[in-house]
Amino acid sequence: MNNVAAVKDLKMQYGNKTAVDGISFEVREGEVLGLLGPNGAGKSTTIHMLSGALSASSGNVTILGHNVKKWSKEMKKGIGIVPQDIAIYEEISAEKNVRFFASLYSLKGEELKTRVKEALELVQLYDRKDDKPKTFSGGMKRRLNIACAIAHQPKLIIMDEPTVGIDPQSRHHILVSIKELKTRGASIIYSTHYMEEAEAISDRIIIMNEGKIIANGTKEELYREVNKEMTYAFQLTHAQQLNKNSIRGVKGVTGVDFSDRQLKVTVRQNQDYLSEIIAELGAQGCGILSMNKKEASLETVFLELTGRNLRD
Repeated sequence: MNNVAAVKDLKMQYGNKTAVDGISFEVREGEVLGLLGPNGAGKSTTIHMLSGALSASSGNVTILGHNVKKWSKEMKKGIGIVPQDIAIYEEISAEKNVRFFASLYSLKGEELKTRVKEALELVQLYDRKDDKPKTFSGGMKRRLNIACAIAHQPKLIIMDEPTVGIDPQSRHHILVSIKELKTRGASIIYSTHYMEEAEAISDRIIIMNEGKIIANGTKEELYREVNKEMTYAFQLTHAQQLNKNSIRGVKGVTGVDFSDRQLKVTVRQNQDYLSEIIAELGAQGCGILSMNKKEASLETVFLELTGRNLRD
């Protein structure tokens, strides 16, 4: 599989602060690459350097065989950028918005008309093509923003947190449109701090924290990386008698969480600690109404790698 983009030792410094710290990765043809991390992890700075909006302090970015330091017309045609800040014109129709941005890539005549229609259909806004964005919800504006970025059918689409602050329906529309873009052959870099989005659409996930890449792989590869642990969930009776510290003291237990009469206990795998946990619950007078176990998720991967939850 060919790479459409390659990042090598990329670094961005602002005075004494290092926002992005020597990261390297590639984007493969036809894949959705999820760029996951909390606010301040360096995701947006990385996106800005990839798109040419920022010049890196050091390192190199190659997109479609071109160095971003030598921004070319051919390279511009091959990239679509969906910024975190919505970039549309509120006072002209949705169709005219997409037509304007598509025309910047030398599209004309029937081809321009067709591409505009296809882009609006993809984000499910064609029925609102004659309406002005000032009448749209925030989620609809973000969908229009995407249509403006992809009407020229770029090979690489860079999206910087395109679902921030929108309603669930628009989020669903956007995720569906991303999957459709992938089926049409586009490669996509998708920056987000929503784990469920990264899990739902990404072929491969890069986890960033404090300007560094701390993990890079498919969901399955990342799960295996921390699959030394699993979580048991217990629904309890007499839960008011529970002593969490005693549960934490059970051999093999690495985490304890309790709310709404449900106890979640994370343990190291490869050995059976369940009987010891059950025995401790029994000693405390807590009955078990139900129990299930949960394998590692992207959330547990992030917690294992950083020692904190994504939204902490």
